[in-house]
Amino acid sequence: MSALDQRWHPVVTVATVVVRDDRFLQVEEAIGGRLMLNQPAGHLEPNESLLDAAVRETLEETGWDVHLTQFIGTYQWVAPSGQCFLRFAFAADPLTHYPERRLDTGVVRARWMTQEELRASTEHLRSPLVWEIVADYLAGQRYPLSLVRQVA
Repeated sequence: MSALDQRWHPVVTVATVVVRDDRFLQVEEAIGGRLMLNQPAGHLEPNESLLDAAVRETLEETGWDVHLTQFIGTYQWVAPSGQCFLRFAFAADPLTHYPERRLDTGVVRARWMTQEELRASTEHLRSPLVWEIVADYLAGQRYPLSLVRQVA
């Protein structure tokens, strides 16, 4: 194994597809002076399960408490910077909204978007993963949450 291989660590993230009235919950973020769109998503924290991370990130970025219903898939993407991301995507139902809750730093707002609005906004997507995950969801790609396990 080379020294470069020993330093390589993909960033593990989670994302949640939340749908209500045929609209997708999206996060509008200020990144590098531009407004970008993403699913509620973020980094897995130490000692946290993927499922707990998805629920936590959704609440922190949107003010919505959700119930995870299905696993959509695992996605690997290498950003233009060379950083590798490994994303685990979940489907969820919205439960309760806390509009008074302060959203994560950099999040401008959470917004509900139709499939057409999201597809027309491809130049504003934070990464190609955003649309890929929605497209897989729309195609019916969903699996039981039991496929994602945390072993003690």
